[in-house]
Amino acid sequence: MPGEILFLAHRVPFPPDRGDKIRSHHLLKRLAEIAPVHVGCLAETDGDMAQESELAEIARSHFLARRAKPLPLAGIEALARGLPVSLTAFDHAGLRRWVAATLAERPIGTVFVFSGQMGQYVPADFGGRVVVDLCDVDSAKFEAYGKQGGPRAWIDRREGRLLAREEERLAHRAHCTLFVSKAEAALFRSRLRSPAGVRIEALRNGIDTTTFDPVAVAPHPELAAEPGPHLVFTGQMDYAPNVTAALRTAERLLPAIRRAHPGATFHVVGRAPVPQLRRLDGRNGIRVWGEVPDVRPFLVAADAVLAPLEIARGIQNKVLEAMAMARPVVLSPEAATGIDARDGEHFAVAAHDQALIDRALALLQDATAAATMGVAARRYVVEHQGWAAMLVPLSEIVGARGAEARRDAA
Repeated sequence: MPGEILFLAHRVPFPPDRGDKIRSHHLLKRLAEIAPVHVGCLAETDGDMAQESELAEIARSHFLARRAKPLPLAGIEALARGLPVSLTAFDHAGLRRWVAATLAERPIGTVFVFSGQMGQYVPADFGGRVVVDLCDVDSAKFEAYGKQGGPRAWIDRREGRLLAREEERLAHRAHCTLFVSKAEAALFRSRLRSPAGVRIEALRNGIDTTTFDPVAVAPHPELAAEPGPHLVFTGQMDYAPNVTAALRTAERLLPAIRRAHPGATFHVVGRAPVPQLRRLDGRNGIRVWGEVPDVRPFLVAADAVLAPLEIARGIQNKVLEAMAMARPVVLSPEAATGIDARDGEHFAVAAHDQALIDRALALLQDATAAATMGVAARRYVVEHQGWAAMLVPLSEIVGARGAEARRDAA
């Protein structure tokens, strides 16, 4: 037994309804099978706080508090202290006290840090194992934002620069640093100023293929009642890369698709759509649904799922979910990164607007080819991307493989 585990996450890992929470949810479930887990995390909404009973069922002890610090205040603190805003925004005095008490009172052998914002809670004098799941290289994402220009460019460049320092500090602090793909791990290693002694591993995202199964859900009735074709994009719709991708589709891809298919409708499905997206609802074949209780009815009703992201880090859960629902997916190379599927068989990859339009039109005009791609996509996900298979290395990473083997043999 590696001792008990302290799991720190920047968002409560329930419900698993967005990319980071899906990963943290399944990691937490697996860690709870390995050893008693104590969970410290933050909430952003009333819905997050309502998940405390779910958290209590899986955790030996837990701390859940509302992250109430306004972003402008976090920004001022970051400037005053020379820190990334990502750290000051997730700094919570109550959580710090709970972490200190838990480490003092419990036999914690491993601290598992989910997302770089939470590395600040690991005391310098903790002598056990530290595992840091950075998921993807956030500093590279902010650097990419900074290169786009605009009023936030200086802020994004600063965030990228300071986050890169924090990511490297955590990598040297950790027994192992995790990423969602080999490509993301390689990118991180290439950016290190001092790579010696740093252990970096890829622990890929999985997919719940029982929940995301096209036979388990009926198409959304409104989509089923309209001839379409229906094009669907899912995601957190105040997240900048998703906003950019949805606007790209609405403004640059959809008009050409509608010239060939006048009934084509583009459905933007996901919580917190920004005003720029909400204003498009009802115009020129665009529906902006906002938060929905379940994305699966939209996916199963889609003639194609689009993911033309221009900035994407790690593995896109939205792509895996659509593939598991046996939908043909048209996506950018950025959105395909980390998914070892084959272009033309499991999904359709295209880099530029016209190529994306051409791939989408080809699938819309050939229902047999679209269905064949969807079947192949689901088969790929079932065979290669299930969570159980993805998390096999976790026991060794937290130092529990020998203990589990002895327990299983007893």
